[in-house]
Amino acid sequence: MVPFCNTIGTVEQPKFRPLERFWPYADLPEQPTIEELAALDPDLHDALFGARQRPFSITIVFPAMDTPDFPRALDLARHSAELRETGSGSSHRYRARFWTRDASRLRDLFEIVGASHDTEVLIDDRPVPYARELWLPLLYFLIYQ
Repeated sequence: MVPFCNTIGTVEQPKFRPLERFWPYADLPEQPTIEELAALDPDLHDALFGARQRPFSITIVFPAMDTPDFPRALDLARHSAELRETGSGSSHRYRARFWTRDASRLRDLFEIVGASHDTEVLIDDRPVPYARELWLPLLYFLIYQ
């Protein structure tokens, strides 16, 4: 039988003491930034901060396109109620929100970017069935009033 041997005395003690903080979490601000709040999912924003009162909107989400009219599309998007750019590289998208009073600009923008299969139409920030085929033409009736 092997006698019991205590090896605790032979273990080398560490030469430094780690800091009492968790990197990289210590440098984050406690409150979210305005950009982070704007990027929140609408349902999550409503759950955290309560429902926001804003008018009905249609948002066009579209990628960068290699067409001669794309600079005009960006100009129309800049004149929308809100324009955000998200993602990078091949997932870079432009999100242009339009109120009902801007129906003609919305139509002009969609005529340029609607040919892309990556273009999405969101009704009050949510994907809705038949948004391209039903909701957009219904909004176009406001142009001719």
